[in-house]
Amino acid sequence: MTKSSTLNENAIRPDHLMARSFELLEEDTQRLMQDKDEFVSVTCPACGHVEASSYGTKRGMTFLECHQCETVYGSPRPKPERLAQYYREATYYAYWNKYIYPSSEEARRERIVKPRVERILGFVEQHGIPKRRMIEVGAGTGLFCEMMKQSGSFEEIVAIEPTPSSADSCEKRGLEVLRQPIETVPADKGNAQLIVSFEVLEHLFSPKTYLEHCIRLLAPGGMLVVTCPSAKGFDVSLLRTVADTVTPEHLNLFNPKSLKLLFESNNLEVIELLTPGRLDADIVRKKTMAGKFSLESHPFLKKVLIDEWEQLGEKIQNFLAENLLSSHMWIVARKPSI
Repeated sequence: MTKSSTLNENAIRPDHLMARSFELLEEDTQRLMQDKDEFVSVTCPACGHVEASSYGTKRGMTFLECHQCETVYGSPRPKPERLAQYYREATYYAYWNKYIYPSSEEARRERIVKPRVERILGFVEQHGIPKRRMIEVGAGTGLFCEMMKQSGSFEEIVAIEPTPSSADSCEKRGLEVLRQPIETVPADKGNAQLIVSFEVLEHLFSPKTYLEHCIRLLAPGGMLVVTCPSAKGFDVSLLRTVADTVTPEHLNLFNPKSLKLLFESNNLEVIELLTPGRLDADIVRKKTMAGKFSLESHPFLKKVLIDEWEQLGEKIQNFLAENLLSSHMWIVARKPSI
């Protein structure tokens, strides 16, 4: 597997910085868990079904798996106001903004964000979306908005980012930033032809409420593009609670079936559903080589991911991406015109 052809995890999450990152995440999570007595139980965030089985526990958070749509979700979970406080005060995100994002920005720019811009502009062209106003919800450091702005494709680009350190980064890039959660953004800031949201849905107390507010800010006939992890993707399915994706701050782990169900229940027309992820195989390989997971009972996967990685790794990752089996999931939907 050549470095140029396939993204590897170290390129975007440098190993020499990640140890401290995990320490800060552990500290932030411990502070969150001090209020566990005030957490509230919820039903499935995708379909509302009550019955669920135990999926496992991670850093004090209990995860369930819905009997009906197989969404994995944290319950009991922090109330919305406690989650908002967590993200305002999290040292983990401040660390990423100060160290990890800057050190990996070139790799992210060329191998994640540039293809992301191209893919979304392809959707826009394919489905005839007017290029007037674009909003990114949860804009992070603002790299996507910056590159979309540089493309000259949209007349107006707005970043919604309530986390202070991330909003600061957006402003340094010269972006228009709304430093508030989407729930408080007034309607006159909406009427967007395109709304995008990358890796946000999994963090929310109520994904359904979030989608309702995205729809509120979307112009009739406008397009909504969302990415989030899939609990049915290769690395999460195999590693389960060993996966970094399964963490107390990821309260909602949908899958292709349940994510489509969630969107359609909000009267959105789903027009694309794909899993173009490039990291699943590399993530499992690294966990195995670090001694955090064993492939001894999976001889075929040991052959592919360890023994013959250079020859087979890219092929297995391509297979996962092409068959809705990657843990990196995209959904593209459209708001009714009337």
